Amino acid sequence: MEIKYTIQGLLIYATIATYLLAFVATIARRSRTGHALFLCGFVLATIAVIYRWIHVQHVPLQNLFEVFLFLGAACYPISWFSRRVLRIGGQWADMLIGVIVLFPAGFIFNAEPMQLPPALQSPLFAPHVAVYMFSYVFMLKAAFQAGEQLLNKRPRIEQTLIPPEQATYELIAIGFPLLTLGLVLGSWWGKLAWGRSWGWDPKELWSLASWLLYVGYFHWRYMFGTRRPRLNSVWAIAGMAAIIITLLWVNLSRIFAGLHSYAS
Repeated sequence: MEIKYTIQGLLIYATIATYLLAFVATIARRSRTGHALFLCGFVLATIAVIYRWIHVQHVPLQNLFEVFLFLGAACYPISWFSRRVLRIGGQWADMLIGVIVLFPAGFIFNAEPMQLPPALQSPLFAPHVAVYMFSYVFMLKAAFQAGEQLLNKRPRIEQTLIPPEQATYELIAIGFPLLTLGLVLGSWWGKLAWGRSWGWDPKELWSLASWLLYVGYFHWRYMFGTRRPRLNSVWAIAGMAAIIITLLWVNLSRIFAGLHSYAS
């Protein structure tokens, strides 16, 4: 564990603390206070991303520190969109997700700036990684909803918000096209950078495995609808588990050394 005694570190820790306070306020049924704190945390996270961008002088999506920093900023807009547009609750979970994804950035991954290798100096770099990150937040939020469904715990939310099983489906239905776009952009980028659109790299394989698991989720739900909601939720959680392997284990494990080792 590494404490970062820098402006960057202080911004991350302030964001984590604000998200935690927002979570506590929301659980204590102080929803307005919780939402205001959540918004403040988002502002701090955005400042942290901008500060990093200025510091490294390129889009801060190169390594795992920068990726998790970006995820911490993406939580609030996706939470707002889910609640206002999709009528999906669980804002308390979104605050907790913000804490979870910022913890590795604040305490685990090295924040030393890195120079972009030639392969990353591409106009496809930012959109490829960004759409993946947004899809991951949608899928993580869906996994929380699936967990609520499995535990048979009805959240204390307004009656206008949809139940967890339907919420899981709605979130995956939005996250999946982003996941697909990330895969397509990655193949295009690979063709431009290395002369081939698919190289059987471990990161590519696990990205494909994640995508196929969500294809399985849609097929299963099409076949059985909501008659087997618990198995629907298991599919959603399995997809998120594959994403975690794609994002962390493949990048950090020496077993899976490949072209994406720069992310570690």
